[in-house]
Amino acid sequence: MSDKLNNITLQKTIVEQVYNVILDAICDGRLEPGERLTQDSVAKKLNVSRQPVGQALLLLKQQRFVCESGRRGLMVAPLDREFLKSVYEFRMGIDPLAAGLAAAHATPATVQQGMRLIERGETAVRKGSVPELIAADMGFHIYIYQLAGNPIILDAMKLYWNHLRRAMREVLSQRKYRKTIWQEHRAMLDAIAAHDVNQAQALARRHLRDATAGLQIVLPD
Repeated sequence: MSDKLNNITLQKTIVEQVYNVILDAICDGRLEPGERLTQDSVAKKLNVSRQPVGQALLLLKQQRFVCESGRRGLMVAPLDREFLKSVYEFRMGIDPLAAGLAAAHATPATVQQGMRLIERGETAVRKGSVPELIAADMGFHIYIYQLAGNPIILDAMKLYWNHLRRAMREVLSQRKYRKTIWQEHRAMLDAIAAHDVNQAQALARRHLRDATAGLQIVLPD
């Protein structure tokens, strides 16, 4: 029984590793929308067997990161404006809730953690590094979900933030949004630090409205 469990754990670990490698490549643009993916090509590139690749691709398909490509198998899914719009609508309910809970739970130590994330984002703005900006933006929002203290919020949003990583590459190609985003983040953190639940919620809503407007510009109908 022990050997069987060890084999299951090892196989799961390989699948997770393959999944994360493919997901990161899709989210950071190394795998472009429409690019074909086959078990053989991915397995060869990653030097693993076809089985974990197949399982990873199936999960990515279920999560809408890859899709069918006719008889050609699977391809990287194009950015779906309507799906992303639905994600932002979902966030409009979740993010203000998380910001309010974060304001209620904040401590001097967690506020300092948030300040370090703000500084990381502002450094990325000065460097003009889009990958670093995306990572910092995701890190700041995950920080708020964690500070909210509700594991359901954190688990749900981790998946959707990987879709948002793809959209953010397009939004942050517009330079005017880069500094504005971090000004809004700093204001949100100030409200959280002050334990101002209502202000934190209001700023989270405003931030999402601005983000949605930016998405509509880069992903028009």
